[in-house]
Amino acid sequence: MAERPAGSGGREGHQLADGGYASPDQAERLRLDTLREYRIMDTGPEEAFDRVTKMVADLYDAPIALVSLVDDCRQWFKSSYGLDVPETPRDISFCKYVIAEDKPVVIVDVLGDERFRDNPLVTGDPFIRFYAGVPLRAYNGTILGTLCVIDRKERPVLVERELERLEDFAAIIMAEADLRRIVAERDEARQTLERALDFSGIATWRYDARTGSINWGGAAAELWGADFDTALADIDGFYERLLPDDRDMVRSVLGGSVESGTHYATEYRIQHPERGVRWIAVRADWDVNTTDAILTGISIDITEQKSRQENANLLMRELHHRMRNLFATVSAIISLTRHAATDVDDYVERITGRLDALNRAQNVLLGANFMTGSMHALLREVEAAFPRIRWSGPDLLLPENALVAMALVFNELATNAVKHGALSGAAGDVDIQWTQDPEGSDPRLFRLTWTETGNDGPIGPPEKTSFGTLLMERSVRNNLGGTIERHWEPTGLVLDITLPARWRDA
Repeated sequence: MAERPAGSGGREGHQLADGGYASPDQAERLRLDTLREYRIMDTGPEEAFDRVTKMVADLYDAPIALVSLVDDCRQWFKSSYGLDVPETPRDISFCKYVIAEDKPVVIVDVLGDERFRDNPLVTGDPFIRFYAGVPLRAYNGTILGTLCVIDRKERPVLVERELERLEDFAAIIMAEADLRRIVAERDEARQTLERALDFSGIATWRYDARTGSINWGGAAAELWGADFDTALADIDGFYERLLPDDRDMVRSVLGGSVESGTHYATEYRIQHPERGVRWIAVRADWDVNTTDAILTGISIDITEQKSRQENANLLMRELHHRMRNLFATVSAIISLTRHAATDVDDYVERITGRLDALNRAQNVLLGANFMTGSMHALLREVEAAFPRIRWSGPDLLLPENALVAMALVFNELATNAVKHGALSGAAGDVDIQWTQDPEGSDPRLFRLTWTETGNDGPIGPPEKTSFGTLLMERSVRNNLGGTIERHWEPTGLVLDITLPARWRDA
């Protein structure tokens, strides 16, 4: 056997692409992983490889030339000139020695070499007597297989130039293999990107400003409808899907981008054939790698963001309205309380109690949606401030003005009960009960009864009408459109409030 030296074949371990060394097992794992990257094993014949093996066979006047790739258990022939079998076991392959020794291998005396004399490829078809193989070296330095020349008769060793030429052909083979690998990786990356765009809900597009054609990708079907590829194949179809009120604006923005070559960005509404009106945001720029007038961009459905923005704007307007109402209420309470108070201490006490009532109403609104509040939530706030108040009735959703009015009513009643009524003594209690007529009743009414019991002594009507009483009557009659009636039983005050039933169940 004669061999062309190429590095140290006896070194323990193999050099990796980064300059380090690995054990034989690590090097083999890297080699097999690299072979899988090329996605070439068990693929069909290809002219680019077959042309090389035919040229090599002609140039070296040999009956057989092979592109042999070696995996963990076999050598498989990507191109085979002069040999009909597609593969052979790895343990009888000649090419495994090229991989093991990391250099070209040329064998001119097969029968005289104990490694090969009993090999089935020597004793049987194709009856190898001469072998010359050079490495097919991958981009990272690993050897995937060989380009080899085989003859059925003995031949002299290849001279240096002949071996170099064979290595040049091996480089051509690997250039073609690398091209296939890069194309496969590009296609895989493109498919991954397309899947990612589908999942992300982003549509991609390319608009040719000269022809008006549009090419779509990504989640175009989701954003534009299942018919996007035909209905939106050109700019006219695109404009047709826009809402009429938005078309002139989009034409102006796109036309300005085409004329100036600047980036294109806008938002508009479309009539989606399956999902109705949707908001779309677009961002695009011109392809700087070509002189063609190609605008490349993405489209995103922003309907939900627009809805949240509109809801936030509505909530801010509503909050502003509620705050103005609240300040107006506070201002009125301060002004009227000032005229009704007997002294500064009385003024502070009355103001504090009424502002606490407003605070209870606001706490209920803050716990909900700023616009409605629960009757039960309000009574829990009242009960926390006046522990001997008991209540029962259906939970109802009160709008902000009704909630504030009821909070003020309960506060005035409870404050009077503490000063003059049932809550002024240790044995007194207050019971609040309400009902609401079922839908369809005529008239449909809400009825609430405030009952005080356990007074220490008989209680009668006050000598004069207080501001608190006026405040209650104004809240019930003016704000809620109802009536309020009081009468005094031997056990204490009983108050009935009747209102139009306008509140829905919580």
